[in-house]
Amino acid sequence: MEQWILKELGRTDLGDKRRTKRFMEIVSNLSKSPSATVPTASGTWAATKATYDFWDSPYIKPSMIRQGHIEATQERISQHQVVLAIQDTTELNYTKQKALSGAGYLDSKYATGLKVHSVLSVSSKGLPLGILDQYVWAREIEELGKAEQRKKRTTAQKESQRWLDALTKSEQLIPESKKVVTITDREGDFYDLFAYPRRLNSEFLIRASQNRCLDSGEKLWSGVESSSHQGHMTVEVKRNPTRKARRATLSIRYTTVTIQPPQNRGKKEQLAPQELQAILVTEEDAPPEVEPIQWLLLTTLEINSIEDVEQYVRWYSYRWLIERYHYVLKSGCRLEQLQLKTAQRLEMALATYSIVAWRLLWLTYLARHCPDVSCEEVLESYEWQALYATIHKQIYPHQKPPNLSQVVRWIAQLGGFLGRKGDGEPGVKVLWRGLRRLDDISETWHFCQELEHH
Repeated sequence: MEQWILKELGRTDLGDKRRTKRFMEIVSNLSKSPSATVPTASGTWAATKATYDFWDSPYIKPSMIRQGHIEATQERISQHQVVLAIQDTTELNYTKQKALSGAGYLDSKYATGLKVHSVLSVSSKGLPLGILDQYVWAREIEELGKAEQRKKRTTAQKESQRWLDALTKSEQLIPESKKVVTITDREGDFYDLFAYPRRLNSEFLIRASQNRCLDSGEKLWSGVESSSHQGHMTVEVKRNPTRKARRATLSIRYTTVTIQPPQNRGKKEQLAPQELQAILVTEEDAPPEVEPIQWLLLTTLEINSIEDVEQYVRWYSYRWLIERYHYVLKSGCRLEQLQLKTAQRLEMALATYSIVAWRLLWLTYLARHCPDVSCEEVLESYEWQALYATIHKQIYPHQKPPNLSQVVRWIAQLGGFLGRKGDGEPGVKVLWRGLRRLDDISETWHFCQELEHH
């Protein structure tokens, strides 16, 4: 069993040591070949059947699968004073699987599947630390077409409640001595989240979507836009299928605002206005083919200087990491291609692959944040030795293991990364491709090494 598996999942308790060992073997197999089918990643029919049986077990719940990883995440969190708890919702689309039971409708009434709300903890420098919470649900078909009725319900009766529950969970898992900053996109812009009771050292940073009324009589956007220009900063805009990576220059405005409670609820529920800091950043001289960045951020974080504002904007830019996490789950781990017949089994598989997806993302960014650490922090000796021999066509000539940055680039080369001057650091996609090839190479290498010793 690899050392990282024992370290990451050693606290897992599934009620039986044999089940826990089987779980570790499943995660090990899937992490070596994340984009492979379950039979291919498992290697044998016995291991494949054991994986499917595990996901069908009545004795195990998804929360039990995640618990060991969550505790390992808490240990990583203990090394940081500030933790970003990034929330986001995605959907798993299983429309083509007509025989799937337990699925619900998605944002399109013609699509069926599951909704997933995750909390990804990230360091203040942008290193993914692990999953803190994950909530999965299927929308009841009876609710389809009742949007107007849902608007009249309390927050506790709506899907919006998931943001509040996730905030509570984050606060429970992160010590009060650490500052936790809950970060959400525009979907998290609703009054109840602003007004929700928070413990000491718990703040939020939310991108505004609603043009709210202020106590001054103005609207939110015009109120912030009329504030004085405070300076400029640059951020790295990551590439995606529709745009290239670029450095964006942003103009900065910020001011204190007091937002009014919703008019249809304020008097009836005796809701109070909320004083917040508002930050508006707008991209200047954006390339003509891209949509310029314009973020209006609402936060409880204290602002004492322009440097504080720059820090908070960079923190918000790390929200992109949870989108990458969901991308790895769906495209890297091919979660939507699983055919497990029931939503319950799919949720078990999701809990398992959540650990695999996090490790892929973590490995990608750890190599950028800590390039000089030993590669043996993440790979077994035989794995990096086989990797070096494959890339360089020779046995590793030094006694000291190579560093993590070098090894991650070699794995990426196996996945198609060219490493040219303008290519930057390898991304998560070439890593999951490379890891699958590395598994085949290193297993053969390990087998040959054992033959030599015998």
